[in-house]
Parts: sequence; structure tokens; C-alpha cells
Amino acid sequence: MSFSGGILDSKTLIVEDNRSFRGILKDSLQYLFPSMIIQEAAEGDEALRLVDSFRPELIFMDIRLPGESGLHLTQKIKTDYPATKVIILTSYDSREYREAAIRCGADCFITKDSLNWERIKKLVTSHLE
Repeated sequence: MSFSGGILDSKTLIVEDNRSFRGILKDSLQYLFPSMIIQEAAEGDEALRLVDSFRPELIFMDIRLPGESGLHLTQKIKTDYPATKVIILTSYDSREYREAAIRCGADCFITKDSLNWERIKKLVTSHLE
């Protein structure tokens, strides 16, 4: 990952089962960071395969996924790849989920309804600097 000319050049993985939201997030990231390389996964097994082969620096992780929860995936990923930054991105804003995300090694916890382009830009640059 490097910053060249103010543009972020990194690998990012979006783990989200909602195709529409996944597409909006990917399009927003590509707009903000045109050189960012982005892969997508809709469920846990696919996400783990991509983490091993793609080696993203940053992961946007939903909590509720088919098969395995995003919290368990985060714990597995952080065990094998501790430098990978994981941002939990969920519709479920509760203290229990926030605490569980921290215990599982997440670097950040945000709700989907609080996202906007400026916040995405700040999140990505702060976690990949």
C-alpha cells in the first residue's frame, strides 16, 4: 500500500451479503480512491479464501452473514493477519455488538446508517496511514 499523488493504492475486501449495499460501498470507495483494488465476498467461506489469496490491508465486515458471523471471521482473520485492519460495518448498533467487535479484534465499529462519503474517506485514510 502506498500513497502516490494523494491517491490511496491498497487492497480492500468488502464482506457483505447485501448485494446492493456492497455495490454502493464499492462504488463509493472506487470514486474516492480510484487506484484502490477491491474484492467482494458475500459470505464467510468466500471471505476467508479471499483473505488468504488477496491479502487485503483493509476489510469492511458485516456482522450478520450467511454461514459464519462477521465477528467470528474478524477473530480468525486478526489471528492469522494481525496487521489487517477490520472495520465492522453493521445495521445493528448495540453495546453488546460493539464490545464483541472489540474482543474479536476489530479496529473500528460503525453503523451503516451513519456512513457518508466524507466519513468513508476519513476511515480509510486513518486506518491505512
